[in-house]
Amino acid sequence: MTRKSTQTNAKTSPPRTRPVRQSITFELVARLAPHQGLADNLVRTFGLEPVDYDSIRDATGEHIAHAAKAFGTALNETALRIHLQRIAGAFVGSAFGAAQFYGTKMSAAKDLTSKLFNDERDEDRDGPSGFESKAEMALQSFALMAAAEGAVSAYAEITGEDWKPYAAPVAPAASVSRKSAAVEMAAFEMA
Repeated sequence: MTRKSTQTNAKTSPPRTRPVRQSITFELVARLAPHQGLADNLVRTFGLEPVDYDSIRDATGEHIAHAAKAFGTALNETALRIHLQRIAGAFVGSAFGAAQFYGTKMSAAKDLTSKLFNDERDEDRDGPSGFESKAEMALQSFALMAAAEGAVSAYAEITGEDWKPYAAPVAPAASVSRKSAAVEMAAFEMA
């Protein structure tokens, strides 16, 4: 008797589902990271070294193309495409992380400088550890976006396809015959 109630509960429990994650695309990075105009303004305002976006993008693309060519016949077309998909994904993920970090710190900085959100403002407060200023964080995010764009462009040039973030294939729903076989097997295990 106890087995039946346990078996019934097991059958009625909801199936496991994976949480839906937002795909990290280059377009998302471009929306979050600083744009060329902001980077130019930060360089001018704070006297920082400018980011040579085009050189970073081109050098990254050339590096990936050179590495792909070096494989020669060691990788077939599919293996090379999968490898390059992962490489481009790593560059885009890194740029996304930097853009997210920059955006979070900028939001916190705006809250700290607002009289409405912070009664104890301290105008002489240093930047976060490891960064001299939020302006440098913006330029780092901008530079990593350039590298991501180079990786995505190299992927498209080498494979002839636009880069898309990896999406795990959706598991097919169990067919009626598979469900039936599972019920039969469960019945034999009980005996």
